Amino acid sequence: MCGRYAASRGPEDLAGIFEVDKREPEETFEADYNVAPTKEVYAVLDRLVKDAGDPRPVRQLRRLKWGLVPSWAKSPEGAARMINARAETVHEKPSYRRAFAARRCILPADGYYEWVTGTQERDLEVEGRRKRPRKQPYFVLPADGSVFAMAGLYEFWRDRTLPDDHPRAWWVTCSVLTTEAETTPLAVAPAEGPHSLAEIHPRMPLMLTEDRWDAWLDPARTDVEDLRSLLEPPPAGLMRAYPVATAVSNVRNNGPELLKELAGPEAGTLF
Repeated sequence: MCGRYAASRGPEDLAGIFEVDKREPEETFEADYNVAPTKEVYAVLDRLVKDAGDPRPVRQLRRLKWGLVPSWAKSPEGAARMINARAETVHEKPSYRRAFAARRCILPADGYYEWVTGTQERDLEVEGRRKRPRKQPYFVLPADGSVFAMAGLYEFWRDRTLPDDHPRAWWVTCSVLTTEAETTPLAVAPAEGPHSLAEIHPRMPLMLTEDRWDAWLDPARTDVEDLRSLLEPPPAGLMRAYPVATAVSNVRNNGPELLKELAGPEAGTLF
């Protein structure tokens, strides 16, 4: 799954990487090393611009709220639970299928965090000596340091309690697609700990390699079977993972120190 990630690249960098034509709005975010559900995040999308006089879609960098609210929802209360959509079933789920056909985006990240319950902690839990086992967080990222382009969906939701001219009358929300985690060896694995993504968690965000960006973002592509062909996991051997401090488990902690690689898992959380 993807419940937390890091996004330190600014709008200038992202505009260059993804060849963005329009940034909206102009204000920027600070680097966020602990992106959590319901936060506003950067997203890249292709969309027609009203009254532009050009029928071609424009590549935009926009701010969306993480946690998708379907257009037909009566309230946004369930958004925090709609942070992930399974690639295998996204085309048939009522909450996601319309967005999958027409409103796809890329959520740029440095990488994502995932938590592992160590062997010692699992043993204590089984013995009844630990009700809440400590978990070791790992940071997963492309081994070459490139952007982690997560496949996403976005949706518009109208808050009917507000007038049309209210700045918050419309919500634009998003979700990250996930797929089965790789079972092949990591490109760079920690000395002590998991040696494949599947050993960390059975699911992972669907990373789009650069050769799929344009096809994924193209709003003219609406055929479901055609789009499903874009949901293949990336080639094996592109990722690395390493342990980081448990400070990342608290969403109030934020800073580049969260990405610091530990020499090994913290005490009591050995793999």
